[in-house]
Amino acid sequence: MQEVFFILLKIYYMKSLLSILIVFFLTTVKAQENSNSAAEGPFSQLIIRGATLINGNGAPPIGPVDITVTNDKITSIDVVGYPGVAISEGRRPKLKTGGKEIDATGMFVMPGFVDMHGHIGGDAQGADWDYVFRLWLAHGITTVREPSGRGVAYTIDLKKRSQKNEIIAPRILAYTGFGQGSKEPISTPEQAREWVRNNAKNGADGIKFFGAEPDIMTAALDENKKLGLRSACHHAQLSVARWNVLHSARAGLTSMEHWYGLPEALFDDRTVQNYPLDYNYQNEQHRFGEAGKLWKQAAAPYSDHWNSVMNELIDLDFTLVPTFNIYEASRDLHRARRAEWHETYTLPSLWRFYQPSKISHGSYWHFWGTEEEVAWKENFKLWMTFINEYKNRGGRVTAGSDSGFIFQLYGFAYIRELELLREAGFHPLEVIRAATLNGAEALGLDKLIGSVEIGKSADLVIVGENPLQNLKVLYGTGAIKLTEQNEVVRVGGVKYTIREGVVYDAHQLLIEVEKMVSEAKEKEQFELKQPGIN
Repeated sequence: MQEVFFILLKIYYMKSLLSILIVFFLTTVKAQENSNSAAEGPFSQLIIRGATLINGNGAPPIGPVDITVTNDKITSIDVVGYPGVAISEGRRPKLKTGGKEIDATGMFVMPGFVDMHGHIGGDAQGADWDYVFRLWLAHGITTVREPSGRGVAYTIDLKKRSQKNEIIAPRILAYTGFGQGSKEPISTPEQAREWVRNNAKNGADGIKFFGAEPDIMTAALDENKKLGLRSACHHAQLSVARWNVLHSARAGLTSMEHWYGLPEALFDDRTVQNYPLDYNYQNEQHRFGEAGKLWKQAAAPYSDHWNSVMNELIDLDFTLVPTFNIYEASRDLHRARRAEWHETYTLPSLWRFYQPSKISHGSYWHFWGTEEEVAWKENFKLWMTFINEYKNRGGRVTAGSDSGFIFQLYGFAYIRELELLREAGFHPLEVIRAATLNGAEALGLDKLIGSVEIGKSADLVIVGENPLQNLKVLYGTGAIKLTEQNEVVRVGGVKYTIREGVVYDAHQLLIEVEKMVSEAKEKEQFELKQPGIN
């Protein structure tokens, strides 16, 4: 009997030891997940010293300033001197024990960027969240609105893990695709209302619509508005003839994606797009090729109807998210597919997804040529005229990327969007405001983020060059510059991205992405080649 007792006791201790080892292993794995050389903080005190501040609200730069962050909030912004004059140390905030300093002398600080249209990768693209998040943060993006993706549960899980700083990630807002997860197609107004209520219960921040029957859109938007949630819509051509942007805005939609539905609201001599009689929506060269002719079918800029539509949308406090960049390949395919970052930062699976295809969305290069590009260049001019004037009259325009399609890479494409807003006529300070405070306002987060103010979250971007002079310095690959010694160098690139007090080393994040891509290429024996070249 005693022998049996000792055997049982031995088994008990072995089980206990095994339990301890399992706990130790899981704890170690968790610690490895949390610890990363690219991320530090938040700190009890963080002081960013000697920077020039671009506030985000449209104000001109000021500096040098010292910005103090306590845990995850901005607690002081001190002007500590004058350009070209030595700073008096006596007027600077003191660093407390356990605090951290960042010497930002000669650098520029802005609010963290808001990407209003950021898909968290995709199964078809083979791009997972850890790859996407690093690219976003490496380009100063601290807040992302995901307009539908792999399901609300997937996005909410990442959102919660981001909030707890369990993963390297920006702040995430989940906008569920309308009808996503429904057991049956939504065909009645009451079904629409029920889905909207369930979406809110699931923790979503809003809804992404593509269009539906007018009575269903009306019911869904009304219910969503009652719940205090926000909304976006890509007015897909399958529904836009009966429900354009004006219908949506009047029914309570808070923002529109891209530009579909806007030219249709501006029609004054037709009710539908001038489709060729052999047009097929499933043929994406048809879809995107004819879309490039759409703005020419709308009312002329500054005409009575054009003015009337614009003014009504502004009166409704409606937000435009143009996502210019995602269509840029339509006007210059060579530029988009030859972007210098593809070789280093684009995954093999993503590169394959971009290639000409009759199946993959956005891979509409069946025989894309000069005529299509010329049409799209004219399309851009008319589209940009509307967007710039909308901003001039007080309308809200924000920045969104829609990366992962059409040769547009996460992070890099967002910076290109800022350049295209500049091309549209925005002053560089207006570009930064579109990327920061305007995005925060559109999301209802302007009391928390969007500008560098005392009491707001410490969401900041630190860059070594002046982005107002050259937005290209925000690209992870930097900007090309010739020195006085006739030497070609790369300057810029975001140095640090700070999200809620957590400091991310942007350069290190890019190194980690480069490693992911390199390992994937090695595993697949992949060599990046241009379409049609074996």
